[in-house]
Formats: sequence, C-alpha cells, structure tokens
Amino acid sequence: MEVTSTEGRILDVLEDDAQASYAEIAKRADVSKPTVRKYIRKMEEEGVIVGYSADVDPKKLSETSIAVVGLDVASERYVEVTRTLRNLESIESLYTSSGDHMLIAEVRAPDGDALGVLDVDGVTAAHPSFLQERLK
Repeated sequence: MEVTSTEGRILDVLEDDAQASYAEIAKRADVSKPTVRKYIRKMEEEGVIVGYSADVDPKKLSETSIAVVGLDVASERYVEVTRTLRNLESIESLYTSSGDHMLIAEVRAPDGDALGVLDVDGVTAAHPSFLQERLK
C-alpha cells in the first residue's frame, strides 16, 4: 500500500501518541474526525496499522528487564522456529532482519537468566542487549 500524505500525517500523530483521540488526530493532521476514522479503519484492514502500544522506560520497571535479542536460526527450521517464538508470552515483538541476525526479538524478562525461554530447537544463537535508559 502506498501511504498518502493524509495517511502519513495520521500515522505521524499515532506514532507520537497511540492514545490520541480522533479529535486530537484530526486537529494535528489537519483533517476532519470522519476522515481520521475512515483512514484508520482502512489502514487497520490493510495491515498498515497492526496494533497500538505504550512506550516503556525500562528503568521504571521493577523486576522486569527489556532486551533486544538478535536470533540466528537454522534455515531449515526457520518457519517452525518463527511460529514457536511468535507464541511465547515473553516476546513482546518479533521482527525479520536483514542485518547480522535473521530475527530480532524484544523480550521482557525478570533478568538475564529468564532469557532461557528463547532456548528453542532451531535457534542456533541468541545475542541479547539489555535496554538501560530510554533517551528518546
């Protein structure tokens, strides 16, 4: 889907504040509330908007750490491993990657030891980076 300038302005507002009301989005994107409603519904149906989330400052979480984990996967097990990882409750987000690792997972865990949940058959290596402080 090609994003129009109206859709882009609406997405900019939502990315800045996922809890913004239709009235607030309309005001900031310089469109009417019915236009906002129409475009958001369309983008949700087309899979452009896949969910809404809250940004979390990892330092404010007690007893929870957030890690971004690069995962290497055996090629022949990729589909199976991806399915398994998508169903793990501790994985907040899972992305394919063209970088150093095949998959990137955002994981919430009490500590580094709890990352053992990523010990899935077919995962050949896991490279965690624990988030320390949100700067932006």
